[in-house]
Amino acid sequence: MSGPESYGAGGTSASEIPPLLVNPAGTLAGDAMVIPHPASRNSSAPEVTLGETELQPEEDVIVSIAEEAEVALGPTGRPMPDLPEPTPLTTHGHARVISMCNQKGGVGKTTTTINLGASLAEYGRKVLLVDFDPQGSLSVGLGLNPHQMDLSIYNLLMQRDVSLDDVVVPTGVAGMDLLPSNIDLSAAEVQLVHEVAREQTLARILAPAIEKYDVILIDCQPSLGLLTVNALTASDSVIVPLECEYFALRGVALLKITIDKVRERLNPKLTIDGVLGTMYDGRTLHGREVMERLVEAWGDTVFHTVIRRTVKFSDSTVAGEPITSYASASAGAESYRQLAKEVLARWRDE
Repeated sequence: MSGPESYGAGGTSASEIPPLLVNPAGTLAGDAMVIPHPASRNSSAPEVTLGETELQPEEDVIVSIAEEAEVALGPTGRPMPDLPEPTPLTTHGHARVISMCNQKGGVGKTTTTINLGASLAEYGRKVLLVDFDPQGSLSVGLGLNPHQMDLSIYNLLMQRDVSLDDVVVPTGVAGMDLLPSNIDLSAAEVQLVHEVAREQTLARILAPAIEKYDVILIDCQPSLGLLTVNALTASDSVIVPLECEYFALRGVALLKITIDKVRERLNPKLTIDGVLGTMYDGRTLHGREVMERLVEAWGDTVFHTVIRRTVKFSDSTVAGEPITSYASASAGAESYRQLAKEVLARWRDE
């Protein structure tokens, strides 16, 4: 695929998908195509050479579909790995801090934060979710009313007499807590401009949580402003949820530049855990093309796990709980459990 111009209204270019050539003499036998050699119809016909392979007279070429598909390919076009079951933890602490980041809105950051956190909690990890978006979608998605909060992360950022324990609230998921947010946080971006070491403010307030939790997931706002820079500065790594749609794909390059700048100037340890394809619909050519291009551009950084579209995500948000508890047996819940296993496997391999 040559570049973004390949994604037109008409789909992929003709050269990307070669036409299906059918030999008039060919016949279908079960799930295999049997193509008789021309010599079987004309004994004087010369041997036919395909590339470097010579076909002897009266020899049939059988291309078995079953043999071609010995290795099951996942939706990313790569073989699915065999992910081990996470080992239980006997102690908690020394949390890994991950930012869920993408400057484009509506790509699944909040949904992924909630459900990845819940899945990690199911595997025995103690998880803290940080709502760092003034829209407060993470808090609402876990059943909180943003207008009825006595304290939020804004108070923790701007008031020295407010502690982490004053603001953290439990969720309905065992082992998972929340630092809530509401529209007050929008004022923090303006006020932090005048602070000394303003980019490290979030890292400072999260420091007491590092030894209490195993994983801290930060739901970032859909922009690359000061709040997002704070989140990246406080993080060990980044997960980039990306809707399998062309306009979402275009913006990832700008995000990569921002991550590189933060790594160079503020946080040398910052890495990218992976890019997560969300809202994937393999029935559409466009969805498959975007996924193909994503793997071409990012390679093995792209998670093997892909989150497909399902109405269950919207239903669970209305219910104020993760899909892992709202529809535990659904395909969406299983996808996030698989993502949790893949994330833990990648951390272990570092």
